[in-house]
Amino acid sequence: MTENTAPSKRSDNRPPGINADEPTTLLSFLDYLREAVIGKLAGLSDEDARRPKVASGTSLLWLVRHLTVVELNWFEWAYQGIGEEPRESDEVPLDGATVAEEIAAYRDAIARANKVAAAVGADLDRPGARSLRPGGEAPSMRWVLVHMIEETGRHAGHADIIREQLDGAVGR
Repeated sequence: MTENTAPSKRSDNRPPGINADEPTTLLSFLDYLREAVIGKLAGLSDEDARRPKVASGTSLLWLVRHLTVVELNWFEWAYQGIGEEPRESDEVPLDGATVAEEIAAYRDAIARANKVAAAVGADLDRPGARSLRPGGEAPSMRWVLVHMIEETGRHAGHADIIREQLDGAVGR
């Protein structure tokens, strides 16, 4: 971005409608935030998406991979009890990772998570199989959804900052 160039502004996605039942409201807000994170990768090269722009080394592709793993860990591993061990987001290096592949994996995790949540229906108090927190009790679906809204929202904010540092693009 040059001195005389104004940063580009992405159009803002509107939050979900109001006056729906609780499961619909929670999933709608979670989907809204998921799309905000995915939108931060729009128009970026694979190289730029892998480029860390903060001291921690976090990149946009790392954020998407991390959120993919968190979705699978909370909805499938913890809530449903699938698998022996939770997944690790740093398990596979990002060298060679592409925007298309990471978004596809994230969208797959989202679809799987939404299927788990939909199967619970309106009984959001039903506890899952186990917790990702050592010694913690298995959380309810309500807790998992609210936690995922918090987790995804926090990382959507990180993605805003990283994208602005990459090319000056702002907005959701």
